[in-house]
Amino acid sequence: MYCVAASPDVQSHALTLTGILTPRSGLEHITVPWDSAVCGQNTDLALHHTLHVIDLTMTVSSRIPSFPGTPPAHIIPWNNIGTDRYNLEMLFMSSHTGTHIDAPYHFAAAGSGVDKIPLHRLAGKALLMRSIRGAGGLVTKSDILAFEKKHGRIGARSTVFFHTGWSKRPHASGYFTDNPGLAVAAARHLALRGISMVGIDSPSIDPGNNASFKAHKILADRGILIVENLVNLNRIPDTEFSFIVMPLKLKNASGSPVRAVAY
Repeated sequence: MYCVAASPDVQSHALTLTGILTPRSGLEHITVPWDSAVCGQNTDLALHHTLHVIDLTMTVSSRIPSFPGTPPAHIIPWNNIGTDRYNLEMLFMSSHTGTHIDAPYHFAAAGSGVDKIPLHRLAGKALLMRSIRGAGGLVTKSDILAFEKKHGRIGARSTVFFHTGWSKRPHASGYFTDNPGLAVAAARHLALRGISMVGIDSPSIDPGNNASFKAHKILADRGILIVENLVNLNRIPDTEFSFIVMPLKLKNASGSPVRAVAY
């Protein structure tokens, strides 16, 4: 049993962070038994809370697609349990491999590196905008305004994820060159809203035919975090959901692979 000596809000938060995970095709169920304790006094109240956790992360392997101009990922066996008494691998990959986060430093010389991202920006509530797009498709400012008309204005410090459907074709030709992304006006609109993070199930927040990375630059200049190559966004049932996106704490790095989940 997990003992929580805190307010109901803190107890609820603790439930989301502890548990036993049983994987099922990207969907995990967390059942958390716990005792409530207030000011050191145990009560007889015992609750069970089940979270439905959705993995939004690509599996890193030698087959994971690599952005043009970057080397493919390698997971190199280095030690093995038969001769060394333990298994260990060496990793060789770009800091932007697979599902990853772009720190502002990626496109802003004075921007912060991934190790400087405050933890509170990496977890919380997010909005899901369903914008299915084909090759070269754009998520436009008009699309976002229509979303806001239906669901309310996107607030400052919000996190917005875009589901385009592109993640279903990671090994198709044109994955990096024809991908959908944000129109320049859409990126400016989100920047003016003062959002904290934007995510997309595409290898780039810019469409593949935009070699100048205009959306990246607009967002980076405002300190907005970018998460790319998300998967399984179609499994999120609601417009608002909770998320966690955790990068490695790589000193002065422009980005990092992440483990991203929704619940």
